[in-house]
Amino acid sequence: MIIVAALFLILLFLGVPLAYTIGISSLAFFAVTPDAAWIIPIQKMVSNTQSFPLLAVPFFVLAGNLMNETGITRRLVKFATVLTGHLAGGLALVSCVLSTLMGGVSGSACADAAMETRILGPSMVKRGYSKGYACSVNAISSLITATIPPGVGLILYGVTGEVSIGKLFLAGVIPGMVMCAILMFSSWGIAKRRGYPVENERPPKLREVGSSFLESVWALLFPVILIVGIRFGFFTASEAGAFSVVYAFVIGKFVYKEMTLKGLVKVVKTSLGDNGVILFIIMTSSIMGYGIIYDKVPQGIATLITGVSDNKYIVMIIICLFVFIAGMFMEGTVNTLLLTPIFLPIVKELGVDPVHFGIVFMTTVTLGGMTPPVGTAMYASCAILKCPIEQYAKECLPFFAVIFAEILLLIFAPQFFMWLPNLVFG
Repeated sequence: MIIVAALFLILLFLGVPLAYTIGISSLAFFAVTPDAAWIIPIQKMVSNTQSFPLLAVPFFVLAGNLMNETGITRRLVKFATVLTGHLAGGLALVSCVLSTLMGGVSGSACADAAMETRILGPSMVKRGYSKGYACSVNAISSLITATIPPGVGLILYGVTGEVSIGKLFLAGVIPGMVMCAILMFSSWGIAKRRGYPVENERPPKLREVGSSFLESVWALLFPVILIVGIRFGFFTASEAGAFSVVYAFVIGKFVYKEMTLKGLVKVVKTSLGDNGVILFIIMTSSIMGYGIIYDKVPQGIATLITGVSDNKYIVMIIICLFVFIAGMFMEGTVNTLLLTPIFLPIVKELGVDPVHFGIVFMTTVTLGGMTPPVGTAMYASCAILKCPIEQYAKECLPFFAVIFAEILLLIFAPQFFMWLPNLVFG
């Protein structure tokens, strides 16, 4: 695996697309391993796409794009502005609240970061916010979207690690809410110190909140319907994805009446591109996964980590540091598919709940998308506002500090976050 790792790093630094980097370096394993049959890469690429739970990913991606096209996002922006627009740095707080509301719609941190930066970013800059601050708020708050159900990363972790997706969805609710609160407080503190403006001169009246809530109620009901449906056996996670597509189309076409044929064609094209990238990465990652297991890499890493400590909390911190560094160079989907089979058995041996580890692991994995040098959510935000990466890196430090604090809280106080899935699922 040393040759494979070296080739992987070389291709990565040469800027070869990640899926091709994984595929080429994985095939190199078979070139230098005489006992490995060449039919295996083909078998693995095909067999890893034949997973029923994996159907949830393309369905939820399509549903998220449908909801963005049907005016649901615009209504959520209005609702978030009504709630927080009267506070200092109102647009930054809108971004945090919107990411929380969008958790039930998008499920993708990168998509959320791009969408929010495109909607809120120009107005923030025009109102006097620095570009670095605007980009960092919009990018890092998208971490909430990936945590609140139905996060696509949680589905991939559940499929790869054979962990209950329903429990993972419910386990993400409280961490997502806490994340929203601490990011709002941090954004407000910075905005207050810098004198960033408010959007509304007075707090909202109850009638205004109620009116705005009713406009966006169909989007807010979406994650509730999913969790209730999965918990009480109305549908599996994959069937929930199919339901979400129908739900989004019906709301857009017959309730909001904003779905057009042109918009539907655009949504289908976008979803085909998004799903094609995800599926190709899954296929090539399956080849590398075989090589990793063949060379007993998980056992070697387990021996190395447990040699440092057999304390489950210390081991989880070590894993999080490793995953965070890996996330600075590789996309979150890849890290989820490659690292879950390595680290999940280690923590299970130490008595860690796979659902608890999943929330800690996926929060850290997704955070990598907000970090230099190759964070996808970071690049999406900075490209839209034409913000230098150096400015972003400086402005994002306070937000990273509070997210790291929450990750530590997730590790050391699982009972605070796990009571909800334990209560509902037992």
